[in-house]
Amino acid sequence: MKLSVPLFLSLLASASTFAPSTPLQINSAAMRSSTAFASSSTSLKVASAPPPVQTPTPNKEPEMIDENVYKFNKILIDTVYDIICFFYPVKGTKRDFARFYVLETVARVPYFAYLSVMHLRETFGDRELGDKMRTHYAEADNELHHLLIMESLGGNENVIDRTLAQTMAFFYYWYVTVVYFFSPPVAYHLSELIEDHAFDTYSGYLENHGEMLKTKPVPAIATKYYVEDNPFLFDLFCTVKNKDEDGNFSARRPQLDNLYDVFVNVRDDEKEHWKTLCNLVQYGDMQGVENKNVVGTKAKPAEPN
Repeated sequence: MKLSVPLFLSLLASASTFAPSTPLQINSAAMRSSTAFASSSTSLKVASAPPPVQTPTPNKEPEMIDENVYKFNKILIDTVYDIICFFYPVKGTKRDFARFYVLETVARVPYFAYLSVMHLRETFGDRELGDKMRTHYAEADNELHHLLIMESLGGNENVIDRTLAQTMAFFYYWYVTVVYFFSPPVAYHLSELIEDHAFDTYSGYLENHGEMLKTKPVPAIATKYYVEDNPFLFDLFCTVKNKDEDGNFSARRPQLDNLYDVFVNVRDDEKEHWKTLCNLVQYGDMQGVENKNVVGTKAKPAEPN
């Protein structure tokens, strides 16, 4: 295969931007997760150590998104959301799970788009991506289990629903990949808007159809993920935690008695993603400010001519 001189020089220049600057650092939380074991009379389970929580940087001014970019992102996400709402109105029936299946299929795409770009940068020598990569992997895993829950409820039974969801996800993946390559904050802002919609959607569903959900059993996949599995990945994506009575950061441990509890936890997961994304957009840090101070990203007014 022959490469033209301009293309070769372009590739060489791209590689040089990712030259390693520091030695590889190993995340201590990932090491600790494999050291603790808890035994019982019937099984041996791996205990999980919560990931380290950094002290938020005090008095740091949050970054804003350029007004034009902000408006474009909002129009894009609102349009996609409105299309899904039009084709999948919530009526308290089994068809609602098809709507959530479509939403979760699209909502999980950005996290492995981020990972794709980060792996490329890591290949060219960037060694400062470890914590973000692990967190985004945990977020993708969390969204995958939301999707598996909706599939277990019959959300993917219709071939039209599957085709629509997968087509949207395919094109959105490539869009986010390109945006993230050139501007991670802009790509994070897209997901911030999606997660905000997801939280509001699940909150409204719980409020309007909670009694129906309380009559339905917990899907096996939800029990496995929220109760039985090692909670390390679950803890890892919760980067902006609440403090307990002793002032320590506590790990959220869901209780599942019925399908209502499952949807409560799915909704709360979306809020955790939203908080992480807000911090990444505004501070470039997953733990930029503590839980009570997280607010949505604002638009930066355009400068007058």
